[in-house]
Amino acid sequence: MRKYLFSSLLLFFAYFASFSQEKGQLSGNFQLDAQIYNEDTIIGATVPPAKMGINSYANFTYTYGNFSAGLRYEAYLPQMNGFMPQYEGTGIPYKYLNYKADQLEITVGNFYEQFGAGLTLRTYEEKNLGYDNALEGARVRYNAYKGIYLTVLAGSERSFWEYKGKVRGLNADVNLNELLKPLETSKTLIQLGTSFVSKFQADKNSNWKLPENVLNQAYRISVGRGKVQFSAEYAYKINDPSSDNGNIYKPGEALFVNASYSQKGLGVLLTAKRVDNMSFRADRTANLANLSINYLPDITKNHTYALAAMYPYATQLNGEAGVNTEITKKFDKNTLLGGKYGTSLSISFSRITNIIKEQVSESIAIDSAYSMGYSSSMSNYIDELLNEDIFYQDLHIELSKKLSDKLKGQVSYQHIKYNDAVIMGSNSGLHEPIEADVVITDMTYKFKAKKSIRLELQHLSTEQDYKNWAMALVELTVPNWFFTVLDQYNYSNPNEDKQVHYPKIAMGYIKGANRIELGYGKQRRGIVCVGGICRAVPASNGLTLSVVSSF
Repeated sequence: MRKYLFSSLLLFFAYFASFSQEKGQLSGNFQLDAQIYNEDTIIGATVPPAKMGINSYANFTYTYGNFSAGLRYEAYLPQMNGFMPQYEGTGIPYKYLNYKADQLEITVGNFYEQFGAGLTLRTYEEKNLGYDNALEGARVRYNAYKGIYLTVLAGSERSFWEYKGKVRGLNADVNLNELLKPLETSKTLIQLGTSFVSKFQADKNSNWKLPENVLNQAYRISVGRGKVQFSAEYAYKINDPSSDNGNIYKPGEALFVNASYSQKGLGVLLTAKRVDNMSFRADRTANLANLSINYLPDITKNHTYALAAMYPYATQLNGEAGVNTEITKKFDKNTLLGGKYGTSLSISFSRITNIIKEQVSESIAIDSAYSMGYSSSMSNYIDELLNEDIFYQDLHIELSKKLSDKLKGQVSYQHIKYNDAVIMGSNSGLHEPIEADVVITDMTYKFKAKKSIRLELQHLSTEQDYKNWAMALVELTVPNWFFTVLDQYNYSNPNEDKQVHYPKIAMGYIKGANRIELGYGKQRRGIVCVGGICRAVPASNGLTLSVVSSF
């Protein structure tokens, strides 16, 4: 089947290529990441047998009238350290044909899709993280009536170079302002939606009866009027014993609520969610990031600075209650707090805790395999937020200000509580949950148009984990070029032999849609960010090359 589909795509490209000068259009992009490794036993950097790793991707899309076709070539020769070894090799795992006209759109082959907030279905790719759960099958989108939008799909989900499982989905979005004439001119905008996604997997367990068809359904609403926006989505999944939940028969549910207010100079955001046993995979035995069908949004603040991002939060599929609020205020120019150039202040707070679980029977322990597992209720949400079983908590304050025509600066403070025994699955006997304080200063001096120098100073202090870190970065930007020198120093590591520096130098060239970067140095294990670009990597020491281009 897949061979026939690929042959059809080749014929499609060949047929329309003759018309490309008149009507067709070819576009695409290319990315290559490579690293040559050096061994460094102090930081735990290893050298694979191939001595280097290469990840590369090339996307091609051809459009002709109402038709489009595309494919992606991938090569891992072999994969870089930190990426799953199952990726090693080359091939074309992504290809599709698409037709779109009037109210109808048909896609066959591979595609990405998201229903609502993703509580029932979200497929997407993030190559820098090695994540891709594309579907292979067919999808139809249809504007059935004014204000009514339907999506129907069926397919298998990508697992490295293969496609596994059987996923079926139906989504409906209704825009009441388009559907109902009395609301056409209303200032209040209302949208409703519902999703139904099911998976099929044969029951081969001879001891227990497992559900072969598992349905995950969601209902959502979005209301907006002027400066105020509100949205909510609730999902319910029938019992789905799996490796994630310890093979319990308890149904799952999730609630995601988002409210915001914005006006000139002020923005307020409040987000809340509760997740209870919502792992949903195409294969009940899968783990890590493999074969996930749905997506449970992370509501914590996304940090881009290296030390602020040292302890990132990972959604707990089996249960979590969380809240996040963020207030952004801009003080006008020529005011007491704004000064000559104005000032921007941002304050955010996130808190994620465990949900309250109770025994379903005195004779059955909580989370016992092949039982109902436990009982839990959405009504406990406030009590759960206030309990001391904290997974993650983050207070972040950021002040940005232009100091002169050429100088601008940013200062931030972060206090974080981080239970890595839960979040990262660490050995809880190593240390207690982490509490850390991070202070960051970022100053940019602009010499003239497109010429600037940036200084970044960071410090993280904690009594747990590897204790204190300091970091300094200098980045020079001139037309089309940038040069970066940085060093991270774990100066109070409990193991004195590991109180080491992590220096790195990098340079890059940017022109149009093309970007080339070459770097050499050490990277600590965890999340490493340079210039706002982040990737989860193991400790490494060596030469790196990155090439990105589009046409």
